[in-house]
Amino acid sequence: MPVLMRVGADDLLRCRFAISPVFETHEAVRTLRRADRHGYHLPWLRQLSGAAAGLDLEPLWIFMPADRPAYTPDFLGGPPQSAYTSPEEGIARLRATDPQLARAEMELSFATIPGARDSALGQELLTDPAAAVRRLADLTERAWHTLVEPYWPRLRELLDAEIAYRARQLAAHGLAGLFAGLHERVSYEDGVVTVQTRDREVYERALEGDGLLLMPSAFVWPDVVSGFRPPWQATVIYPARGVGGLWLRHAAPEAAQALEQLLGTGRARVLAALDEPASTSALAARVGLAPSSVSAHLKVLRAAGLLSARRARHEVLYERTPLGIALVGGAVA
Repeated sequence: MPVLMRVGADDLLRCRFAISPVFETHEAVRTLRRADRHGYHLPWLRQLSGAAAGLDLEPLWIFMPADRPAYTPDFLGGPPQSAYTSPEEGIARLRATDPQLARAEMELSFATIPGARDSALGQELLTDPAAAVRRLADLTERAWHTLVEPYWPRLRELLDAEIAYRARQLAAHGLAGLFAGLHERVSYEDGVVTVQTRDREVYERALEGDGLLLMPSAFVWPDVVSGFRPPWQATVIYPARGVGGLWLRHAAPEAAQALEQLLGTGRARVLAALDEPASTSALAARVGLAPSSVSAHLKVLRAAGLLSARRARHEVLYERTPLGIALVGGAVA
């Protein structure tokens, strides 16, 4: 169902990007919970080597059911107030949450998750919301140190590159072009930003001059999320470009040669060049082949399940599937 955000001129003037380590931490926790998020992140899961098993994640997982869309309390990872909020600042902000706000948002979350409110854990969290805030903040801090902090330089590089790319898109095509290329389920028309989400209800919100926050994420893939209800700033969280190659290092020369022997030189070059989504013409320039040849290679690679395709405005963008990533990289950095 769609989320409809009505934006005025003041909102567009206050449209900005931000990065949140705390939000990424909660999405990493959610990735552990949901198998359909594992594709690109399997190398990361293998690197954890059981470290996540030492975390009791149930107090967070109760808000993140694996089998259905549900509202997650906004206070857990509220929108950052600046372009970059450090993990220490974000966790301190979480720890300072008003218990009454926390209780109200937990109630709203449990209303979307059958059985959660009446469970022993649900009752425990609701009975003493101040203690719940402390418990959830402590757990978030441990999850940050275990799941995300060791990999943060790589994640931060990906997110910074994403924002730099979107800044170039904004300069070249304006806000309409920016929204059109952000994600296939995000659009902007006649003053309304529409986000097609997994939620089962239509949600409308007039931003009334507060502006819109755009937040790239590595772990939100494959979803796009319209996050945060009042009093929080409206936010669109979307998968960063290049997440397909996030956990892979360059293949050894012998691996590249084996890939060419398996697929043929042209198709191997095209597959290897897709570290981030690209159109046929962009790939042709990247690999030095004629667009017609690249188009033929893309057709075969897609039929073999190594690529997926999606439309962005007037282009079709191709990207590697998890199987394609495994063939190209095969090794964890």
